[in-house]
Amino acid sequence: MRHVAGTYGKERFFWSFVVAVVLFALGAAFSIYEGVEKLRHPHEIEEPAVAMAILLMAVVLETFSFRTAIRESNPFRAGRSWWRFVRETRIPELAVVLLEDLGALVGLLLALAGVGLTMATGDPVFDGAATVVIGILLGVIAAVLSFEMKSLLIGEAADPAELQKLFSAAGSVEHVRRVIHMRTMHLGPEELLVTAKIDINPDLDTETTSDVIDATEAAMRAAVPTAKLIYLEPDVDEPDSPEANDSRVT
Repeated sequence: MRHVAGTYGKERFFWSFVVAVVLFALGAAFSIYEGVEKLRHPHEIEEPAVAMAILLMAVVLETFSFRTAIRESNPFRAGRSWWRFVRETRIPELAVVLLEDLGALVGLLLALAGVGLTMATGDPVFDGAATVVIGILLGVIAAVLSFEMKSLLIGEAADPAELQKLFSAAGSVEHVRRVIHMRTMHLGPEELLVTAKIDINPDLDTETTSDVIDATEAAMRAAVPTAKLIYLEPDVDEPDSPEANDSRVT
């Protein structure tokens, strides 16, 4: 069975990586620079009441945005912790939006605290310190997203649960004696490449062997719908071969 790979799979990983590097990294650098300047040359906040009102409104709006991101992500989280979800998700947009909204909300609260302390004490150092901390926060988010998007860009394997389903599906097909080894790689959030060498009964004729391969592909695709590209090679398992001890490598 043939399938044409999706055009935008890797592009989604790439642009998420660009967002992480450009938007968050530059934002972090600018914020730290501004904070350091405020600490070196402190000055009073102009219209502090207006600044507080704007920040409070922004916190309310960002809270709604963050809530929406959480609601959209919950169906894909499958009971995992949020940190584990961000680390393991193959949908880059969700990780970017979640961390962006979280960073924005925490940053606004830090800015609110900085302005509030400056108003209460008359010391502008708190505003400068809050700006530096916001920059560090953005830098951490940029580092986390860059690391995660990089792993997706260079090719990330199926997760253990998906891999187990693929092995079980292949092994359930008649005449397939075992999976000798399997390799997987995500080409996009909803597109998984699977290649495998399977041990098929050597007594079968060519037509039956072809039918077994087609049936195995169908079973694997039914078990893991994201397995859009599947390439199977029939072989006879040799117990003493290196591949015999490599049957679960991804």
